[in-house]
Amino acid sequence: MSTGELVNNADRENRRKASSGKKKKIITFKGTPIFISGGFSIPFMIIVFALLTIGLIMMFSASYVTAKYENGDSMFYIKRQLVFAVGGIFLMFFVSKLNPELLKKLTVPIFVICLLLLVVVLIKPWRPEGMSEDFKRWLRIPGIGSFQPSDIAKLGIIMFFAWAIDKYKTLLENKWWAALVLFGITAALCLLIYMEKHLSCTILIFLICIGMMFLGGIDNRWFALGLAIGVPLVVTVIAFRHQILSEYQAARIDSFFVKDYDDIDTRWQTNQSLFALGSGGFFGLGLGNSKQKYLYMSEPQNDFIFAIVGEELGFVRCVLILLLFALLIFVGFMIADKSRSLYNRLLVLGIMLHIGLQTILNILVVTDMMPNTGISLPFFSYGGTALVMQLIEMGIVLSVSRTVSEKAKVI
Repeated sequence: MSTGELVNNADRENRRKASSGKKKKIITFKGTPIFISGGFSIPFMIIVFALLTIGLIMMFSASYVTAKYENGDSMFYIKRQLVFAVGGIFLMFFVSKLNPELLKKLTVPIFVICLLLLVVVLIKPWRPEGMSEDFKRWLRIPGIGSFQPSDIAKLGIIMFFAWAIDKYKTLLENKWWAALVLFGITAALCLLIYMEKHLSCTILIFLICIGMMFLGGIDNRWFALGLAIGVPLVVTVIAFRHQILSEYQAARIDSFFVKDYDDIDTRWQTNQSLFALGSGGFFGLGLGNSKQKYLYMSEPQNDFIFAIVGEELGFVRCVLILLLFALLIFVGFMIADKSRSLYNRLLVLGIMLHIGLQTILNILVVTDMMPNTGISLPFFSYGGTALVMQLIEMGIVLSVSRTVSEKAKVI
């Protein structure tokens, strides 16, 4: 049953309950039922919990040495991550009960809030101690902590593109300039995030937007034109990186092409990652037995946590973890395929693109197949806002999975 049918049945459900003597009425927001019942995808939920559990274990293993050295408490990072994980799980189940049609109605306000956050962080950013003034990625709420607006914006952008493609599908199919508007919005969003000095997130947002437009049925000629323009542009940026990019970004590209580049600010972390992966071999050194996390690799609990996973668990178990990610994406795509609502379908596809692309980019960086851009591994890397938002996204997928059930109904 589609969400549209659920909304149309809301009044009938209220009348049925009234006629049966029940006083309980369906809770609505501007005529749209807020909650939905029916079974969600159990396989999807199991995979999410498997990845989250493994991620928390590995985050603790990768972080306790650095936590003890920097904060005097080896449990510092895992305690904070567990709080966010528990809160994220609660939000995941709460969101899984929300009617996707309600999310559709809230899309534009949510997107506007995300845009405002991306602008505010450029005007009044908060920076961790020792961080260069060029970086404008964080906002801080007194008494609560810091967060990256870009982590929240990822979901807002996915929701907006699903809404826009659904609402203006006919226009996009018949007017050539309509697709150009979406490409322009993509460029504007990427520019905002690039101004934060957050290249990895810029690349990720660009790929998500392009991927959603492609899956949404935008004319393929636009993508052919984009490739014809984009490839020479990327080659030009790389060739003239010292004239176009900031000094640290150019240095990271230098260190990618010149493997013996030994400046500790650029190549060091990548070298330690390769040492860790190589040391792990096929079966690993054993959980907790990493050597590179003993202050050889900076912040192993973040972007390069997969290197510690490879060192401790080995190649075979790393492959199994990647298969879990692949299975999560596959089940998510199956949920999207069963949905009869274009908005729901694109919403789930966008979320799965986010998780899949971010995982791929992280692995490419860790294995030195891509310049170090500072991108985290979903469910594994330390970061409260990112983890909570990822679990909220999983809740949205579970919510959509309820709508494909024959027993789905508004409550």
